[in-house]
Amino acid sequence: MYHPAYWIVFSATTALLFIPGVPVRSGDATFPKAMDNVTVRQGESATLRCTIDDRVTRVAWLNRSTILYAGNDKWSIDPRVIILVNTPTQYSIMIQNVDVYDEGPYTCSVQTDNHPKTSRVHLIVQVPPQIMNISSDITVNEGSSVTLLCLAIGRPEPTVTWRHLSVKGQGFVSEDEYLEISDIKRDQSGEYECSALNDVAAPDVRRVKITVNYPPYISKAKNTGVSVGQKGILSCEASAVPMAEFQWFKEDTRLATGLDGVRIENKGRISTLTFFNVSEKDYGNYTCVATNKLGNTNASITLYGPGAVIDGVNSASRALACLWLSGTLFAHFFIKF
Repeated sequence: MYHPAYWIVFSATTALLFIPGVPVRSGDATFPKAMDNVTVRQGESATLRCTIDDRVTRVAWLNRSTILYAGNDKWSIDPRVIILVNTPTQYSIMIQNVDVYDEGPYTCSVQTDNHPKTSRVHLIVQVPPQIMNISSDITVNEGSSVTLLCLAIGRPEPTVTWRHLSVKGQGFVSEDEYLEISDIKRDQSGEYECSALNDVAAPDVRRVKITVNYPPYISKAKNTGVSVGQKGILSCEASAVPMAEFQWFKEDTRLATGLDGVRIENKGRISTLTFFNVSEKDYGNYTCVATNKLGNTNASITLYGPGAVIDGVNSASRALACLWLSGTLFAHFFIKF
């Protein structure tokens, strides 16, 4: 007499590899009948069921040509593989904590009085999307070209989408691993969100910040009228990245806090020149100069008294003075850095 294992090894492998015509196709009324496909997520458990009847004398589950279980006897050394049901009508096993290498065909092989028969099921393992590589935050000068990268894995292969999270709302940018921006503008700065989606689980989302440097421009500078003996404030607002440094001049003379009865305060984008007790000599034209490493700009602001006509100020001479100041300060700024 042969050991029962002899039949399992011989009949199962020959049924799989050598005997033509015995596999049972999906939809056949004969047995055994396994599930068509089993789809599970990575890390979950997969149950493989095989429907049989009382004509079956021996039964086994195989992965390709490797025997996993023969009846109640476990052949697999994988502790994740366990038997669930072994009855006259059903033979089922479970693979716990499924991983991608478990994917593939599994075969239910049975022995009847006549000959071996088989039925095959395909295990499909899905993997949630995961971003594996993404560009770091980046700082560039306006007008530069920028390329961002976002590489993701998953099964099925995830779709990668880039969006610009601007103050105007989320804007669609591209549906690709690479995001290319040519001649970048200052309003294209901010956070860019990469999303990887394959419908297996929630999308994996990461963000990259782009900082766009640009030279200063003065967005607000207003002439101010104030009476002698009163407090007067001249204000200058400039946008720039990096933040602008401010200086104040009257004619060609640079002003400083504590000198000439004035105070200069720089807070973010705004610089103020405060006169605590305005006198006649304080009236006139002042120049606000905003500078960063990319350039400089200036604005002329007038402090005037009641009834003064400021439209008659010599604008040509004012412009010439501002031009001279800008060149001098820009050179000084670069020497400093």
